[in-house]
Amino acid sequence: MATSPHDVAWLTGIMSDCGADAIVVGGWGIDALVGTQSRAHRDLDVLVQSEFVETIASKLLDAGFEVTTDWLPVRLELSDVERDRHVDIHPIFDDGRGGWWQHGMDHTKFEYPAAALTTGRIDTTSLRCLTADKQRSLHAGYEMRKQDIHDLRVLDDLASTKH
Repeated sequence: MATSPHDVAWLTGIMSDCGADAIVVGGWGIDALVGTQSRAHRDLDVLVQSEFVETIASKLLDAGFEVTTDWLPVRLELSDVERDRHVDIHPIFDDGRGGWWQHGMDHTKFEYPAAALTTGRIDTTSLRCLTADKQRSLHAGYEMRKQDIHDLRVLDDLASTKH
């Protein structure tokens, strides 16, 4: 089993209920751009305003999740092992220009300018996500896994349908 479209809607709903404006990234973020699930996803990767991370984590802990990776301020992964669903929360900070930034490992920093944000959809759920260009840029600088190659092909197909 993997994190399903229903799980994505439920998890982003919890984040919204906590006041966060979650931005879906990674595989689900790419699928949101095309409007349908293209592969199985182990987890939901999401950018969340830093001030909401603790409240969201508390809600998820109450729902049976447990912290499986705590690399704050870079990321916090929580897992519902029983149901094999996972969420990888990346705290973001306001850049003062309508966008966001995130801590990376080894004092690096990721920037998400306002122009890199868009809206997508999974099934009937509307989701904030990153643009195809920004998603592609996040797939640079590391050895590609099978799912990364798939995701880049989905982005290629999306680009070819827009021309």
